Amino acid sequence: MEKHLNIVSFNVPWPANYGGVIDVFYKIKALHDIGVKVILHCFEYGRPQAKELENYCEKVYYYPRRTGLIANLTLLPYNVNSRKDPLLLKHLLENEYPILFEGLHTCYFLNHPALRNRFKIFRECNIEHDYYRQLAGKEQSLLHNLFYEIEACRFKAYQKVAADADLILSVSQSDADYLKATFPQSHVEFVPCFHANEEMTSLEGQSEFVLYHGKLSVPENERAALYLIENVFCKLPCTCVVAGLEPTKRLTESISKFPNIRLEANPDEEKMRRLIREAQVTTLVTFQGTGLKLKLLNSLFAGRHIIANDTMLEGTGLVNLCTLCNSADEMVDACLQLLTIPFTHDIITLRQEFLFPQFDCQEQARKIVSMMDKGKR
Repeated sequence: MEKHLNIVSFNVPWPANYGGVIDVFYKIKALHDIGVKVILHCFEYGRPQAKELENYCEKVYYYPRRTGLIANLTLLPYNVNSRKDPLLLKHLLENEYPILFEGLHTCYFLNHPALRNRFKIFRECNIEHDYYRQLAGKEQSLLHNLFYEIEACRFKAYQKVAADADLILSVSQSDADYLKATFPQSHVEFVPCFHANEEMTSLEGQSEFVLYHGKLSVPENERAALYLIENVFCKLPCTCVVAGLEPTKRLTESISKFPNIRLEANPDEEKMRRLIREAQVTTLVTFQGTGLKLKLLNSLFAGRHIIANDTMLEGTGLVNLCTLCNSADEMVDACLQLLTIPFTHDIITLRQEFLFPQFDCQEQARKIVSMMDKGKR
């Protein structure tokens, strides 16, 4: 019997080149690969329509975001109010298939009376009010700070809409614990981020450089990179590489002060993959305990030794595969040690046994389908 699923995405999920859309795109691909026919509904926001999506979806619908000041004059979160296109509801009512809402941003119609009898899934991407409050705490602009604080308050009030979902899928175990406590009557399951890795590609052997990678224009990634540059990398007797898209001027200037640190700005996908595979140590630090940890998964599937802090590993279930460090001195010492330890076939085998099947995309797609089938009975 054919399986069908509507997916409502907050943005066009191609190219799959940043956190949230990576999870959406590779979820679509995994569902397609196991035979699910996906009808995709996506809001356009700074990204063009993508013919690539037609390779994995039965239909693709696009909707404009209604942004600007008027969209902000609301008790709803701005990011929800700007995605309430009535044409989306019309298209959802053209079939009776289950609906997967990707993030609270897309949930305007989740509790609509016309969808009362539909099986609805809410995919949590962030605990949004925590995420926006943390953004506010780091924002220098008074206007932006005010927006983030207001948006945090609006999302805190709005999150109750998730109770109308028949199934809630969290991106981490810690988020699942929060959602179970907040919605005790709801069915909540931890389903890890979907990603591009279908197999382990880590290289055996040894190299002489340390890596940090991420989208460098993202404030949290810039902060992490600056911390590593100024407190860890500058103290190491080896080459250190900072790689990613759109490095900021501040980051570029900081790197230029240290002869052992090199910037790889805007590497293409192939070059980034090569850097991750060839680095002897990948350092993954974050000071923001929200969001998807895709760089961690990519590094574990393709890289060698991983150093990460508590906040990066929280709720992932992956702490046993990494060297845990929470201070700059600990990271320096760990880098010095790991630079001397070859990455062996035995280490790769142990990592593979841990990552599969829990972090295998097709296995997680089958899990979602199984939960849909049980929920509809």
